[in-house]
Amino acid sequence: MKSRLKELRAREGLNQTQLAKLAKVSRQTISLIEREEFIPSLLIAVRISRIFSEPVENVFLVEEDEL
Repeated sequence: MKSRLKELRAREGLNQTQLAKLAKVSRQTISLIEREEFIPSLLIAVRISRIFSEPVENVFLVEEDEL
């Protein structure tokens, strides 16, 4: 699963640590999601999406072959 975290963080002027605090996760979790090494739980995905005022599907992009 791809994500737009890096792009959205830049848009909002947030670093990984700041986003992690807002999302109630570790900075390492944000880093892993950005590197596509970790798929967030639904709860984390919703939290992050709300921080950016974006629908979940605009933040986390599921490839057709992953379904």
